[in-house]
Amino acid sequence: MEGKLPVSVCIVACNEEKNIGGCLESVSWADEIIVVDSFSADRTVELAKRFTDRVIQRKWSGYLDQKKFAIGLARNEWVLLLDADEQISEKLAGEIRDELTENKGLYNGYCFPRKLYYLGRWIKRGEWYPDYKLRLFRKSAARITGMEPHDSIVLEEGGTKRLGGDILHYSYKDIAAQMTTLNRYSSISAGEMYKAGVKAPLARMFLHPVCRFMTAYIFRRGFMDGVPGMMIAVVNSFYVFLKYAKLWELYRSGK
Repeated sequence: MEGKLPVSVCIVACNEEKNIGGCLESVSWADEIIVVDSFSADRTVELAKRFTDRVIQRKWSGYLDQKKFAIGLARNEWVLLLDADEQISEKLAGEIRDELTENKGLYNGYCFPRKLYYLGRWIKRGEWYPDYKLRLFRKSAARITGMEPHDSIVLEEGGTKRLGGDILHYSYKDIAAQMTTLNRYSSISAGEMYKAGVKAPLARMFLHPVCRFMTAYIFRRGFMDGVPGMMIAVVNSFYVFLKYAKLWELYRSGK
């Protein structure tokens, strides 16, 4: 695509040398790329500097605060928020260009479907697809919110539009890596719920995982993605159980 778009791409990263190159290459059409790195021990910073001179190292302060900091560095009104293991597909890049050049002022935010590569295939159904995310927005009309470790962008004014092109998500190398992430995220979520006063009755601990599995595997047709679809439904339901089990443990220990 010819010419740079007035978009600030904001990415937070730590030890992402396997992903950062593909991520940054996919947004080379943006006129500003900001990478906030949490003092990576690998080649993340070195590789990021091949694409942008705006690489800032900052001590990790949590998912929400780190991304809020990155957004605050943006010089453009339009901000595209990405994770280091995500890429913008060519189709989506073209749609973004069309929207920002032809539909100026009509919308303050754009949502994209996110497609995840998992166990050797692209997941097309179930809980993980289309998984629309609001990632492109006017900085003056939006704020970041959510509960650690899950962030979301909320527009305070103006409308949004869904685009058809995908964010491509290369998240888990294998099941072991997924379980490591699941363990970390469930601990963070349990801690945040505990601080917020969320209770952990046994009924919720057992019923919520069952509902999560049924929704993902049956009602959203995760079974059509074969064994990977089954793995997603099982592991995600276990994540829900583990989150509430850890919350129960926090109340039991009184920490």
